[in-house]
Amino acid sequence: MQTHIVPVGFDYDRLIAPLVRDQLDVDRVILLEGAIGSEANVEYSQNLSEKLEKDFRNLLGASTERVVIADVYDYDGAFKQAYDLINAELDGGNEVWVNISAMPRTVSFAFATAAHSIMVEREGDRDQIHTYYTAPEKYLETELAEELRAQMDLLEDLRAEGVNDERVAERLDSAGDLLAEFDERGTTIGAKEVGGNHIVELPVASFSNVKPFEELILYKLGEHGEFESVSELAESLADELNEEYTDSFRSKVIYNVDRLGPGGKGYIEQESHGKSYRTRLSRIGELWVRAHSDGSPGR
Repeated sequence: MQTHIVPVGFDYDRLIAPLVRDQLDVDRVILLEGAIGSEANVEYSQNLSEKLEKDFRNLLGASTERVVIADVYDYDGAFKQAYDLINAELDGGNEVWVNISAMPRTVSFAFATAAHSIMVEREGDRDQIHTYYTAPEKYLETELAEELRAQMDLLEDLRAEGVNDERVAERLDSAGDLLAEFDERGTTIGAKEVGGNHIVELPVASFSNVKPFEELILYKLGEHGEFESVSELAESLADELNEEYTDSFRSKVIYNVDRLGPGGKGYIEQESHGKSYRTRLSRIGELWVRAHSDGSPGR
């Protein structure tokens, strides 16, 4: 069975037209709806989602499910949601197709990266995971702007013919301001602050297989946050495992931390601190822990 995961933004054709035109098999569709932004944007996206839900069912005979993404600018949350959705479909024996044509880049990139990471982790399922993009035949923004200019010309003609309705003047001023902004800035304005910053970092996660003892180290760092030294990390692990803290155990932790560090899998980063190294998860390590926590033994 083929499942298509489709983040819904402000597009319709790119999300369903290629599947109809290329006559692809679509058995099940998961439509992702954003729940943040202006009320008008959210309503517009939800209306598109409703239309897509009906058309996927009527045109392709697919069953549909609508899933909400609480914050479309939360990359880590979107990655975790993508990771869980894709794995659940694979566990159910389904082939997964992820459409990354619409929605904010944070969501599209998170879903594409999660799909790639799962391909690395689940080597036997690589041919069951696909990400795809559809290019639009044309963009409507410039056509809308040109139509607005034509409407302004019409209103100017009406005013020249003696029509002095206040609404004509208001519409001319409003349209003129909007077109001036469009000509100067393009289709968007400003830079939105997200999580206290104006830049949302999009790490390239490519998960590799992690051995059981490496998992323990990653989860411990995820719970604790940071250790002042690898020795402190080793002592904490020994205590959790009810093992004696010996030189041999400490060496085992050091060896595995090195394997997980920048020269290895990249899940851990360290900072020189006197004769010790402060040890914490890297951004990709944080993503790994977040993505795997629910499914790990005892967690």
